[in-house]
Amino acid sequence: MLNKWIKAILSVVVATGLIAFLGHNYINYVEKKQQVVSIAKTTKKTLFFYRDDCSDCQSIFHHVYWKNVFNDNVQFINMNQSKNRKYISEYDLTSVPTFIKESERYSGTDVKKIDEVMGD
Repeated sequence: MLNKWIKAILSVVVATGLIAFLGHNYINYVEKKQQVVSIAKTTKKTLFFYRDDCSDCQSIFHHVYWKNVFNDNVQFINMNQSKNRKYISEYDLTSVPTFIKESERYSGTDVKKIDEVMGD
């Protein structure tokens, strides 16, 4: 009986570890995507300008990604995609990561300030 419990617990631990590993790798895959983005003029979403090779951007990407999973209110714009660079002048970007939602904006990695701009 004890042997069955050990096997069950071990199976749950291995499955949880595997799910966490795959989830982490999927988020890293999403972060590296360099899709051309079209921003609607009347968007209510938070615009998240980042570069996939930026260490500051990488440090907060998972936080932003998971908030977006539950709220679906972030538009990810990877500035390593050359066609997205037109937004540098349009949104007066001087650094990444930068978050813009309507009249609010923040550049940096302070999670509390990011959440304020995102509306949470």
